[in-house]
Amino acid sequence: MMLIEYGQTMWTHASHALDAFFFAPSPGSGPKEINTDNVIAFFASKIAPILLAVLGVIFIGRASRGEISRVLTSSAIAIIGLAFIAGAATLFFVGESLVNLVFK
Repeated sequence: MMLIEYGQTMWTHASHALDAFFFAPSPGSGPKEINTDNVIAFFASKIAPILLAVLGVIFIGRASRGEISRVLTSSAIAIIGLAFIAGAATLFFVGESLVNLVFK
């Protein structure tokens, strides 16, 4: 019984060693870059409208129950959040233009 387990262990280690030898990545392959422009465009075109629609449904549901003050508070918080996101995007592009201006 012990001999069988020893043989299976040796076979497993040998197969892993061969896999590492034959299927190892080439030294020239570096890390791949992520295209952040496409990621931002995906979030802006697919995720943001869905989140805004969910917020709209929540606001309409609350308004129909008579919770107008909560709807106004939530709407104000959502608008302030969108303003922060727009400000961050603006600072991102302004910062990029400043870097291009300085290091040109």
